Amino acid sequence: MSAMTKKAKNFKKSKGGLYLSIGSTAFGALSVAKQAKLARQENDTLRLIDAAVSAAAIVTGLAILYRELKRLGDDDVLLG
Repeated sequence: MSAMTKKAKNFKKSKGGLYLSIGSTAFGALSVAKQAKLARQENDTLRLIDAAVSAAAIVTGLAILYRELKRLGDDDVLLG
């Protein structure tokens, strides 16, 4: 394993990596909101269901990332 690969794997488990993941996941919520708005305007039930499922996936992803962030915070004595 190269040093660059090792750094990338460690970044995923760092606070900065988790914040970046949370931000990018939340940014994906904007496209889902646009998709839902367009589906409502066009009365497209199938697209609306797709947007709802995508929104549920985003909420679940954010919850998992938040749990990982709290788990990292448990190791930090200053965070309590």
